[in-house]
Order: sequence, then structure tokens, then C-alpha cells
Amino acid sequence: MDHLPLFLDLRDRTIALVGGGEVALRKARLLHSAGARLRVIAPHVSAEFAHWLQQQQIELRQEPFTAAALDGAALAVAATDDAVVNRAVAAAGRARNIFVNVVDDGSAGDCLMPAIVDRSPLIVAIGTGGGSPTVARRVRAQIEALLPQSLGALVSAAARWRSRVREAVPELPQRRRFWERWFDRASALDPAVTANVASLDALLQRALQEAGASGDNLRGEVWLIGAGPGDPDLLTLRAQQLLQQCDVLLYDRLVSTAVLERVRRDAERVYVGKESGRHRVTQARIHELLLEYAGRGLRVARLKGGDPFVFARGGEELEVLAAAGIPVTVVPGVTAALGAAAVAGIPLTHRAVSQSVTFVTAMGEAAEQLDWRALAAPLQTTVFYMGVAQLQRIVTRLREHGAPADRPVALVERATLPGQRIVAGTLEDIGARALAAGVAAPALLIVGEVASHANAHRNGRELATDESEA
Repeated sequence: MDHLPLFLDLRDRTIALVGGGEVALRKARLLHSAGARLRVIAPHVSAEFAHWLQQQQIELRQEPFTAAALDGAALAVAATDDAVVNRAVAAAGRARNIFVNVVDDGSAGDCLMPAIVDRSPLIVAIGTGGGSPTVARRVRAQIEALLPQSLGALVSAAARWRSRVREAVPELPQRRRFWERWFDRASALDPAVTANVASLDALLQRALQEAGASGDNLRGEVWLIGAGPGDPDLLTLRAQQLLQQCDVLLYDRLVSTAVLERVRRDAERVYVGKESGRHRVTQARIHELLLEYAGRGLRVARLKGGDPFVFARGGEELEVLAAAGIPVTVVPGVTAALGAAAVAGIPLTHRAVSQSVTFVTAMGEAAEQLDWRALAAPLQTTVFYMGVAQLQRIVTRLREHGAPADRPVALVERATLPGQRIVAGTLEDIGARALAAGVAAPALLIVGEVASHANAHRNGRELATDESEA
């Protein structure tokens, strides 16, 4: 993070604005709306500045800039079309230990003005570190469309009632839930209602009475959420919403750091990953934790790599929670096979070469019970989860049951994550290629004629098709 976003209280603080043209005027309007006392320094100023002077709303120094003009200012803004003057303002600010914003030249100053969405008292600030004001404006436009005008009135109502709600609902998790439910309900109200202070206060009073009368806000619940293959942009909208609402997070080894950054910052995080050969959190212990946290009235996000119901034991957790009478919501995720196929450009089904696709895992004793003859049959695609450690065993079984040596295969390592790789080959040589490339978990093995499409897919990703390229 190159710049720390801050919200400054500029009321009755002197702000030095150097420049008198249209750009300076735009900054002046923004600073004036924040309650700042404006000192405008410029040899020539626009008519609106002259009008403000008549209204005694600004201090005007109609003269060339000198360093002394910044004396006593809390902040300075350089908004001229002369780069030499702007840099002189920045130098004078540094000498006086005050921040200076240089318009359209972020590197010259030491602070930036963001694009703003104003739903006072709610303010949203968007910055790109000065890299692209156009992007900041586009994001602002998108957020403007999402946030109703009534939001400011709802925030003001919450401020008025904050202490009373804290007294009535002393436990923080339950209080969070009260406010989230109230905002969900109030956001759907007619604007005429939200614009009326008395109406909003009456609604809050009623909501508080209902919360006290029903014990519903003390009820815990669990969300079984699929984190997808790793890229946080592949999270569903519902998953992102719930990750911002949870009180506690139980997450697996395959949940990427980038996905964890989308979780509510103050949520308690509990790692429950299971990894062969290392300390293991047993499934029974995970069940105990889910029951314990939900039993305390908390909202628990159980976050799993991929989809919670595809080789993730989400079904077992659902059964345990249902038996205990704990509400459960299942949020599907992009399973690893779909993510790996997408980044490798491999269609899992394709007319004339694959009419079906099968997802299997070759781990554990259950692998011996697989129908290897069916998996080796032509005109289909088989995706092996957790297949790296068992790669040679998988190849041997498929060959023993009739799969030809030249059947195309592809290993997709760290699909959708930084450093993802695709190692393509055939059943005959994939073992050697994987060894030469140093492929490691997490990786999926895709077997079938469709895997030959990986040879043509690059799209800016690393593709290893022989030992020299690997």
C-alpha cells in the first residue's frame, strides 16, 4: 500500500490553494464543502473566486506564489498549470512539514485526493495511487450506482441509536447481526420514509423491541462456502457477502491467501487444514469446532477449497450440523477441475472425442475399488483430484485396463493462482515430464483426448510440453 487513506477533519483549518483557474476551482469547491478556511494564492483568479471573496468565504492573495504563503496552513494544494510553481509549492510544504497535493502530478507531492462518493455522513474514497484517475472515476461511477441516496440517512439514524442499541444488545456478535438485519430491511424502504427522521427512529425502536422479544438474534448458524480454485475473483457474490459477515472462519489448507484477504478483518480465524505427513486437525475435531462456535450464537464460515461438496467432506459436516439443529447454508464454489480446465483451455467434454466427464480421487484405500476399466475407456474425460502423489499408480492402472500409451494427459499445477503451470504429455511420458518440471501439489491430472487442447493453449501462462521447456 503506497498511500494510507485517511479522512481529515478540515473544519476551520486553513488550507492553502495555489492556483486560480478551473482546476483550482474544482478543488476549492471540494475543500469548502468539508468546512476548510481557504487561502487562495494566484495572480489571476476566475470570476467565481472573486464572488467568494465578496461573500467573505475565502482569503485571497492575488500575487505570485512565495513559500511564506503556506505559513499557518494545515494542508496545501498546488493546482496551477505551471510545473515549476507546483514543485515549488511541494518543496515549501516539505520545509514546513505539511502535506501537499499536486494536482495531476502525484509524484511531486506527498498526498493524493481520491475520487469521492458522497452519501454523508458515509463517504467512499477511491484512489489508484495517482496511476489512473480515469479508473478511479470509473469505479466511482459504479459505486454511485450501487449505493442508494438514502444510505446517508440510515447512517445518521444508526449514529443516533448507537448507544441505546449497545445497551440493549451488549454482545458484539449479536449487535453486529442486529445492525446488518436492520440495514438490509431499511435499505428496501421507500425514500420518503428514510428521509423522515421520526419514521426512521420509530423503525429502529420497533426493531430493537423485536430483537429483545425474540431470541432469534442469539441463534448461531454455519455457512459451508466453496472458495474455488484459488483466484479470489472466482468467488461467488454470495460467498463474498457472507465472508464479510462471519464472526469466525474455519478454513482449509487449499484456501489461498488472496481469498483470505476477502474475509472480514476482525473475524476470528481458525486453521483446520489437513495435510498428509504433518499435524492433522481431524474431521471429528472440525465437527466439534463447528458445533462449539455455532452453539455460542456465532455465524461460522466453513471455507473450503473448490466446492464444499466435491471431495471436501462438506456432506459429513452438513449431517452433523443438521442433527444438532443448527441452520446451515451451502454456498457452492468453482471446483478445482473446472478452474484447471479453464486456465489450460481444455474442454472437459467435446463433440466426437468426449461425451462424459468423471471426477475421481485416487487417494486412500478407496482407490483400489475404482472401476479402472471404465476410467480407461475411450471417448471420455477423467479428472483425478490430488493426483500428483499417485501419478505413477494412476498411469499404471489405466494402462493395465486398456488405456493406450498415447492417450493425451495434462497436469495443471496451482490452477488460477500465481505460478500456475500446465505440463502436457501422454500416459507414456507424463511421469517423466512431471518429474523434470518438479510438479507439486496442488495439481490435477486431466486424462482424455480433450487434454490435447492444452498444447495449443498459452494465453500468457507457462506451458511445458517437453523437458527442455519444463
